[in-house]
Amino acid sequence: MNYNKKTIDDVDVNGKKVLLRCDFNVPQDKETGKITSDKRIVAAIPTIKKLLDNGAAVIACSHLGKPKGEWKTKLTLAPVAERLSELLGQEVIFAADIIGDDAKAKAAALQPGQIMLLENLRFDAREEKNDPEFAKALADMAEVFVSDAFGTVHRAHASTAGVAAYLPAYSGLLVAKEISIMGKALENPVRPFVAILGGAKVSDKIAVINNLLEKADTIIIGGGMAYTFKKAQGYEVGKSLLEEDRIEYAKEMLKKAEDKGVKLLLPVDNYCAAEFSADAEPVLCEGDIPADLMGMDIGPKTVEIFTGAVKGAGTIVWNGPMGVFEFDKFANGTKAMAKALGESGAVTIVGGGDSAAAVEKLGFADKITHISTGGGASLEFLEGKELPGVACLLDA
Repeated sequence: MNYNKKTIDDVDVNGKKVLLRCDFNVPQDKETGKITSDKRIVAAIPTIKKLLDNGAAVIACSHLGKPKGEWKTKLTLAPVAERLSELLGQEVIFAADIIGDDAKAKAAALQPGQIMLLENLRFDAREEKNDPEFAKALADMAEVFVSDAFGTVHRAHASTAGVAAYLPAYSGLLVAKEISIMGKALENPVRPFVAILGGAKVSDKIAVINNLLEKADTIIIGGGMAYTFKKAQGYEVGKSLLEEDRIEYAKEMLKKAEDKGVKLLLPVDNYCAAEFSADAEPVLCEGDIPADLMGMDIGPKTVEIFTGAVKGAGTIVWNGPMGVFEFDKFANGTKAMAKALGESGAVTIVGGGDSAAAVEKLGFADKITHISTGGGASLEFLEGKELPGVACLLDA
C-alpha cells in the first residue's frame, strides 16, 4: 500500500465546502449521556482550525456507538457539537439529520469560516454498507473530502471510503501523522526494530505476527497470547488463557522466527493466581504453571529479558499489554514495558486500545513518540493490510 498521500496542505480550500470525516466516537456516561473524555474531539481541532483559517466551510461528520442503522436518541451527536463549539470558540451548527432536508439546507447556506456537524452517520444503515447512493448524497454537499478519522480507516464505509469516488480525497493532519509514522516504521524502520505484542488472544494477532516476522529483528510476546506459545514449546500452562486450536500455528511461528533469524522472546516466569480477580494473591511461577493456577502477568526475570531487548532499539512498536494491567497487582509487567519504552530513546509507537490506555494510565504518554488513535486500524496496519480509508486518498 502506498502511504504517501496528499494532505490538506496540498489543496486550496478557500471558498470551498469540505466534507470532513472525524472520529467523534467519544465515551459517554451511560445514565446522563455526558461526554467522559473529549480527547477525540480535541484531536480533530488542528485540522478543523486549519481548514477554517484557510477559508473553507466545514461539514464535519462522524459515527457514535453502534446504533446499527436505527435512530437512537441516546447516540445523538448533539453533545459533541456543543463541546466542539466550546473548544473552537465558535458556533458549530448542528444538523438534525444526515442527508435530509435540514442537513442539505444548512450545508447550502454554510459560509467560509463556518462549521456544521451532521447527525450520527450510523443512524442510516447505508453508511456501514458503503451504499453508493448514500455516499453520493454526502459528497453532493461538498467539493472536497478530508479524512481525519484514523480509527475508522480500516472500514470500507460510505463516509470513510465511498465518498472518495465522487470527491477529491485528502488526509487531515491526524491521519497524515498516523500513516507517515506507522508507514515509515514498517517500511523503513530505524534498526534494530523491536515489536512487542500482548493482549489476550493469538487469533487476534495471527496476521500481525506473520507480517512482523518479515520485518522485525526481535518480537516479544506477552499477555494472554503467550500461554498458547508456551504450550507449543511443551510447557504446562495450568488454567491460563489457552487457544488449543492455535497451538500448531504457534509452533509454525516459532519455526519461522528461527528460520528467519528473528529473536522471538516469550516469558520465562509469570505471576499467577488461583482466580481471575483483582484481589487474588500473586504466586510466582517459573517454567510450568501448576494445574490450579492461571498466568496473570510476566515475572521479574521476564521483565529483565524484555526490557533488556528494548534497550538499544531503533524502532519499537507495541500493541497489547503484558498482563491483566487493570488489576494493580498484575500491572507490573505492563508498567515496566511502558517505562522501558519511555526511556529507550528509540522511535516508539504504541498501537491504540489497551496498550494506549496502559501508557496513559501509567503516566508515560508524554515520553512516547506516537500513540495511535485507532486500535483496530493500527492492528490492520501492522498486519500489512490495505486500509480502504487510506487507499482511497489521492497519492502524493
